[in-house]
Amino acid sequence: MIEKMKREDFDGVYAIMEQSFPTDERRPYDEQKSLLDNMAYSIYISGEKNAFIAGWEFDDFIFIEHFAVDRACRNTGLGSRMLTEFLKNQQKTVCLEVELPDTEIAKRRIGFYERNGFFLNEYEYFQPPISKGKKIVPLMIMTSKEKVSQGTFENIRNILYKEVYNYNL
Repeated sequence: MIEKMKREDFDGVYAIMEQSFPTDERRPYDEQKSLLDNMAYSIYISGEKNAFIAGWEFDDFIFIEHFAVDRACRNTGLGSRMLTEFLKNQQKTVCLEVELPDTEIAKRRIGFYERNGFFLNEYEYFQPPISKGKKIVPLMIMTSKEKVSQGTFENIRNILYKEVYNYNL
């Protein structure tokens, strides 16, 4: 059901990214595409190319930076099926960022991830500017398998800040 994206499928993935993420949570097209040259970064797509998971693999964990389903295919179970298949192929802890549970949609998104085996870690976290001119976004980290200790959380945060966001604390 999921496969590693071929470079020629990037435009379709980026179109889903644009419709799914606010501008402060995604890079401009050229910056996003240039990540395909980074060995730690991969994008996986559904067989129909209407959903994707973009992530980073590090020594101790995998970070899902973007996960989205085309607007026309939402609420069909595709997201759960894709996430389940992705997780069953991972030995490492998988983490991702979610919005603070301040809105109904954010609470529903957190619930989706909880139903799919993730745990909300209640440590203070923000997404540094993802690109020049973008804003800091207050978020939370969710992890697969279990909640993590504060030390593990700080390790995850520090690696994300350095490797994904080029941001120094």
